[in-house]
Order: sequence, then structure tokens, then C-alpha cells
Amino acid sequence: MRRRALWTSAAAAFLFWPGAANAHLMTTGLGPVYDGISHLVLTFDDLLPVIAMALLAGLNGPASGRRALFILPAAWLAGGLAGYLTGVAPLPAGVTSFSLLALGVLTAADLKLAPTVVTALAVTLGTVHGWLNGAAIAVVGREASGLVGITGAIFLLAALVSALVVSLKRPWMRIAVRVAGSWIAAIGLLLLGWALRGSS
Repeated sequence: MRRRALWTSAAAAFLFWPGAANAHLMTTGLGPVYDGISHLVLTFDDLLPVIAMALLAGLNGPASGRRALFILPAAWLAGGLAGYLTGVAPLPAGVTSFSLLALGVLTAADLKLAPTVVTALAVTLGTVHGWLNGAAIAVVGREASGLVGITGAIFLLAALVSALVVSLKRPWMRIAVRVAGSWIAAIGLLLLGWALRGSS
């Protein structure tokens, strides 16, 4: 069973591995806000950490879920604007695999975290990923309003996922959320290995 899960995770990571610049060059034809929405939906190294953050916040109760719901998009937008204004990403793009790994492990472990810890994780996640998004948008000469689409989609996704997890009452349902966290961690580990291999 474990071997099958590992192979499935590896196949999913391989199939969903985004091109480095293609996600930011995508144009829907509906304007930069919709381009930002489609960026989040189609860029799995941004989408999966948002889902993992929402899962973790939901497991830690309504107070943590509400904090993550508002803090994550705000930090993403602030980081994105900073990245857009500087046009430089201070961290390599491969750092996003650490987000997947850390949040996936915390979700799988089902640790009871204080709302302040969940807030700090949301701020860190949003700032780092937002900065990378903003810098990439600036480099390809797109409008900063694409960040509005990204953060709007994050707010909606975080609201839906964290509210769903908060509503789960049966123990087996929480176990299913923890299993999802372990899969996210496995994908993060794979992406980290590929990033390290590519840099060597």
C-alpha cells in the first residue's frame, strides 16, 4: 500500500510539474485578474501549499481557520507587491517545495497548534510565495493587478477548504485530511529532490 501511494505521488508530481515561466506567461484573454486566477489554479507549487495551509488551519479549529483565511491572502498580496516593485526574487523558486513538505508534515501529524503559530505560518507562506509571484510577473512585464486575481482565488480556496475541514466531526474524516497532508508532504519531498538535483 505504501509503495503504491509513493508511486502515485511520484506520477502526480511528474504530471503536474509546471514549466518555470509558462505559468506567468499564460494569458486567458480576459485580463490580468483572470490571468492571476488561472495562474493559481494551474501552478501546483502555489496551489498545493494553499490547500495544505487551509487543511492545517481547519484541523486546528475555527479560530485558526478564520485567521488563515484573512492573513494568507493579505500576506500573499503584500509579498507580491514587494516582489513586483523590486523585480527580484530573494529566494530560488525551489524553496516552494519546503512549503509543501513542512505544511504537509504538520497536517499529517495533526499537531494542535496555537492560532498564533498558524498565523505565523500563513504570513510566512504568503510572503514567500507572493514575493516569487510578484517578481515573476514583473520580469515578464505583466500588470501587478494579476496579484489581485491570485489573492482572490486564494481567499476563496482557503475559505472552502478550511470550512470543510472544520465541519468534519468523525475521526475517520480527520484521518482522510491527514492522509492528504502526507501526500502533499511526499510531493514536496519529490520536488525538493528534483530542485536539488537540478541545482547540482
